[in-house]
Amino acid sequence: MGELVRLEVSDGVGTIRLDRPKMNAISAQLQTELAECAVEASARDDVAAVVVYGGERVFAAGADIKEMADLTYPQMNVRAQQLQASLNAVAAIPKPTVSAITGYALGGGCELAMCTDVRFAADNAKLGQPEILLGIVPGAGGTQRLPRLVGPAKAKDLMFTGRQVDAAEALAIGLVDRVLPAASVYEEAVAWARQFVGGASLALRAVKEAVDRGLEVDLVTGLEIERHAFAALFATEDQKTGMRSFIENGPGKATFEGK
Repeated sequence: MGELVRLEVSDGVGTIRLDRPKMNAISAQLQTELAECAVEASARDDVAAVVVYGGERVFAAGADIKEMADLTYPQMNVRAQQLQASLNAVAAIPKPTVSAITGYALGGGCELAMCTDVRFAADNAKLGQPEILLGIVPGAGGTQRLPRLVGPAKAKDLMFTGRQVDAAEALAIGLVDRVLPAASVYEEAVAWARQFVGGASLALRAVKEAVDRGLEVDLVTGLEIERHAFAALFATEDQKTGMRSFIENGPGKATFEGK
């Protein structure tokens, strides 16, 4: 278990918990531990889905500026690879993932939230990419993931200005998927994740891979990715179980084993 990030597992749901008071600044150590937790969550059979959570007060207010301020170009070129790799490890978790966002999710914190499949925000949340105010640009995926979520014009507006958006605006532009009272955002995220416990894990993995890979290619290629994923699942026991259960008992009653 890491000092700044830990993986907590309960009833099939894993929570990747950031714990670096006061603002969960994303330091080099936190990046390393975040990637380790993501890899562990990916590998564990007792984790069906994952919540990323920064605690009751803040999700993550951004990268550790004090660590970066005096770095040279060669140094930052190496450090940026580590930064992107740590967040990419979260994006690569082959299971449903959700961010439970409280307080600030700025800079690297916003980029981390965008690595999960869906985002639940507390009604007090503030999100944004303020790097322009430091004379730099987002370096952990913001210039790529943000326009894919909200469109290029809105993404450029947020990155040009560095402004923060509240939960209501984030919902309106598609940056978050649900807005909830701050006291219940984590519990609602866990409840969303828990619905996948006992689900068809191989098919869930295939959905995620097909969507994520398909977004990077043209439609014809994307349809080929889908066709291969669809056909490959007919080599699994879960497909036999699911279809047999449907025929005999109706929909939604199958018990899957992830095989």
